[in-house]
Amino acid sequence: MSIAEAKKRFLAEHLRKGEKYAGLVLGKDDKPDYHLILLPGQAEDIPWERAKAWATKQGGELPTRREQALLFANLPEAFDKLAYWSNQPWELGGACAWYQVFSNGAQSYLRKLLKLRARAVRRLILE
Repeated sequence: MSIAEAKKRFLAEHLRKGEKYAGLVLGKDDKPDYHLILLPGQAEDIPWERAKAWATKQGGELPTRREQALLFANLPEAFDKLAYWSNQPWELGGACAWYQVFSNGAQSYLRKLLKLRARAVRRLILE
């Protein structure tokens, strides 16, 4: 089987309707590698806590900052050129969380009460 055939078969077996394959995330801190999958749909004008709950209802969760960088690199067309919440609170302040701007790839933090956009991801762990 060729690489192209194997890729097509993998995607057919693991992607659900409307999902997009974002790429392979290499393991960190002795965690296994995994495939990142972007779920369909997005939430608009939503504060961080509600964004996390929304992502769970979609069958996934908000992406990490690292995953957002991969999404920006591999699937920029799947995002509006605006800011999207990550699942990571800002380490130095409980009232803030990290986000990524999909127009330029910048990451920073804002107050969790502000309203941004959200996308959900799921992870397919490699064993």
